[in-house]
Formats: sequence, structure tokens, C-alpha cells
Amino acid sequence: MQHAGDRRAGAVSSAARPPFVALGAFYFFYFAVIGGFMPYWGLYLQSLGFNAAAIGELMAVVMATRIIAPNFWGYIADTTGQRLRLVRIGALMICVGWLGVFIAREFWPLAAVLLAYGFFQNAILAQFEAVTMAHLGDQRARYSQVRVWGSLGFIVTGTGLGLAFDYYPVSALPLALLACAVATWLASLWVPDIATPTRQAAQASVWQTLKRTPVWSFFLAHFLLQLSHAPYYTFYSIFLEEHGYSRSHIGWLWGVGVLAEVGIFLVMHRFLPWVGEYRLMLISLLLAALRWILIGQFVDSVVIIWLAQLLHAASFATFHAAAMARVYRYFGDGNQGQGQAIYSMLWGTGVALGSWWVGMVWAPDTGPWVFTAAAGLCVMAFVLMSTAARYGRAA
Repeated sequence: MQHAGDRRAGAVSSAARPPFVALGAFYFFYFAVIGGFMPYWGLYLQSLGFNAAAIGELMAVVMATRIIAPNFWGYIADTTGQRLRLVRIGALMICVGWLGVFIAREFWPLAAVLLAYGFFQNAILAQFEAVTMAHLGDQRARYSQVRVWGSLGFIVTGTGLGLAFDYYPVSALPLALLACAVATWLASLWVPDIATPTRQAAQASVWQTLKRTPVWSFFLAHFLLQLSHAPYYTFYSIFLEEHGYSRSHIGWLWGVGVLAEVGIFLVMHRFLPWVGEYRLMLISLLLAALRWILIGQFVDSVVIIWLAQLLHAASFATFHAAAMARVYRYFGDGNQGQGQAIYSMLWGTGVALGSWWVGMVWAPDTGPWVFTAAAGLCVMAFVLMSTAARYGRAA
């Protein structure tokens, strides 16, 4: 059943050729923001005089918005079907909210600005993923070929800003992120609207789906994987700088990680059906564990650190591509918004809790063991999914 508002003249059918360029442009600029934020926001906060504990807490504020925002917006989107309109509103509010960064310098004002920014930044992606899947229709296996543009956007800012900050102060970061946020909003206006099923079209409730063993075990493993990423997202650049890496070198390392992600996304539409979602996620978890061990225990080896960055293809790209296919299959059309929201919420919860914890224990001599503990979380996720498969169908 379609919502009456979805049958307007502006909507297009999923049978039409997907708007690959418009979808790719949104992903490019959306992740360009993240490509500047993730590697350098900790360094920016450090330049303002914040210590490790405060940096971890401020990063946790942004990530914690993923706990509420995606579910709140997912409920509205699944009820109204107005996913793209919500994305456009959220993208505009990111630009407005980010203006506060230019005047906030103390902990609590900055936390309030980051709370507003994170609420919209973390809410719109889940709904845009659902819009993308609706546009792709029967071509959903090509999702990775659209999502790859987000990876390219991350590379442009992640690497480009690293080179720039060897010559310019990191205080220029907020302006660069604002420019990317405005471009994200403009790109959202370019994406054609499309009818998406509402909650009335769902065959089963979200709760009924979540009670299934393969579903809750998948989401819990996803949570543990994101918890393991917290040291990387929050303190990786600081960790490398403490061990003598220049900011341009740090930028290149972030870039090569995402470049490996790009390579995986380009071939995933052929690779995923052959390997299968379940096996691909298990392999990703083990390779993610290896990545964190290499970063933590061999940080002074430039060659090993570069090789570890190539494993970003596993710790993020392969797991995420398989997870997107799994979320769509578990929740179907009618509950897709909330299914994506739960996935996004657990991502934010894991990174938020991890960032807070890492900020409490971080010191130059604890970094290696923090990353090793992250590897243990990935092993736990692997054991969980493997064990759960014995009590319920893996697929």
C-alpha cells in the first residue's frame, strides 16, 4: 500500500533507471564531511586545549546522537513515507547547527553544538540509505557502486586536509566542514523523490523481526565491531602523531584505508553473491581483529601501519556491504526505515561508549593495549555470530 502523498507527480518509479549521479553526489559530500571530521576533529579539540578525557567525551556526544536520532526519524519516515524530505531538512539543519562551532570554545557550549550537529548528521544517512535502495529497485546488488562515491568524498577531505594542515593551522577545519555540509544539502535537492512503502505495508512488526536469533545476533555483533572502532575514530590520528607521524602522513594513511574500501565497493556486487553475507561478515570480523592488533602493537613500523590500513576494506567495507543486504532482507520495505535506524543506532552507541571509555584510559603508553582490547571485541563478535548460527538459520 502506498501513502497517498507518495503518488505525487514528482515521485518516480523504482522501475526507472536509478539516478546514479545524483545519489553518488549526495554520498560524496556527506562523507566528505565525515572525512574531515573523523581524522582531524580530535586534533582540532586538542588545539583548543582539551585533554584526552574531554576529547573522548565530546566525540561521544556526537556518536551518542545515533542512539535516538535514527530511530526517531526512522519512525516518522516509515509512518509518512517522506524519507527524502526528512533528509533535505536534516541536511539544511546540519549547516545551520554547524555555525555554532565558530563561536563555541568551552566544553559545554561546544557539546551543545555537537549535540545539535550530530542529531541531524546521524539521522539522515539511514533514511538516505532507504531512498537509495528504493531507487535501485531490482538492482540493489549495485548499492556498493553508489556508496563508493561516499568513500571517494572521504578520501578527498581526509587526505587533502592532511596535506593542508602541514601548512595551515587545524583551526581552519570548521570552515572546510561547513563548505562540505552546504554541498551535501544542495546535493539532496538534486536527488529525485521516490515512493517508498509505509509502515502499513510491513508484513511483520520490528519487534517480531528482532526476536529472531539470526537478527539479534547480527545486530549485537555489529555493535561489538563498532565498539572496537572507537579508538580508531577518536584517537588514531593522535596516536600516530604521538609516534612521530606528520599530519600529511596521517592524512595519506586515512586516505589509503578508504581507497581500499573503494576497491571493495567496486567489486562487491559480484563478490557478495559468491561468498555470501554470513561468511563475508565472519571473515570481516577476524580481519578487523588483525587490523587493531597491527595498529596497536606495531605503530612504529611504517610498513605495517600502511598494511593495516588496507584492512579497512574488511573492518568496514565488506562488513557494511553485507550488512546492508542483510538489513534490507530482514526488514523488507515497510520497516526498512527503522531497520536502517537500528543499524545506525547501534553503530553510534558502540562508538559513543567506546569513545567515552577510551578517553578515560588514554595515555601515550596505553594506546597499544587499547587497540589490542579492540581486537578482542571483534573476536567476541565472531564467536557470537558463529554460535548463534547453530541455534538459528545464519541467513
